[in-house]
Amino acid sequence: LRDGVYVLPSGTPHAAALAEVECEVKAAGGSAMTVELNMQPSQLAHVHALFDRSSEYGALVARIDAAKAVLPRLGKRKAETTVLRLRRALDEITVIDFYPGQAKPQATDALARLERATQDMFTGGEPRRSKTKIRKLDPTAYRGRTWASRKSPWVDRLASAWLIRRFIDKDARFVWLDRPDQCPKRAVGFDFDGAEFTHTGHRVTFEVLLASFGLDQDPALSSLAAVVHFLDVGGIPAPDAKGLETVLTGIREKARSDDERVREASRIFDLVHSAYARDSGA
Repeated sequence: LRDGVYVLPSGTPHAAALAEVECEVKAAGGSAMTVELNMQPSQLAHVHALFDRSSEYGALVARIDAAKAVLPRLGKRKAETTVLRLRRALDEITVIDFYPGQAKPQATDALARLERATQDMFTGGEPRRSKTKIRKLDPTAYRGRTWASRKSPWVDRLASAWLIRRFIDKDARFVWLDRPDQCPKRAVGFDFDGAEFTHTGHRVTFEVLLASFGLDQDPALSSLAAVVHFLDVGGIPAPDAKGLETVLTGIREKARSDDERVREASRIFDLVHSAYARDSGA
């Protein structure tokens, strides 16, 4: 073998890349072949070690720890950008980590802790799950109201604000709070501890609003709820989650105020909802 060998597990989507490389080499006048190896169990351990990503995870955890140490000095926007870059770095490693070991969950846990620390420091903290029973409510009692939530809204709050204006209170006004205890007395609070609408049981705030106002039977809204749930708290992956997250990240980077962020995000949610409505035949 004059020029060496490239190895990939046959059961991964990346394996198709070898066939593409083979075609390119042959088209350039070179020689190449793709073969499938049948190995004994005793040989597999050696081959698996060739794909060991422990050192890469270790380097990433060091970057995560360094970011956490200087988090208070970064400021909100830079902290969020740093977390986003570290998330992308983790994704780049995991996508080529074909035989994950203990290093992967350690890195995943370290990044999750950094994300929680960033949320707590700059957005007042994610709400804890309420055990309050969800009640069916009359939307007419919630029209023309002021709605309050934590500042720097992200997926769940952006989607909830869109849902409120689109289906519950078209004249809704929003107040963005530095701290939940600043909520005006007559405002309707959402997505913070003690708010009228917040995480309840296994539902995120968007899902609680759907259930409270009888909107959870809409297939398009239910499909959107699955995406919002996954992006906010994880769980079952949603097919369109990554694309929506990318668009909302761009809005977060460009918007100059929370109200502008909601306006821009609402345009996206309108489009996604229309697409889901079409697919469901609604």
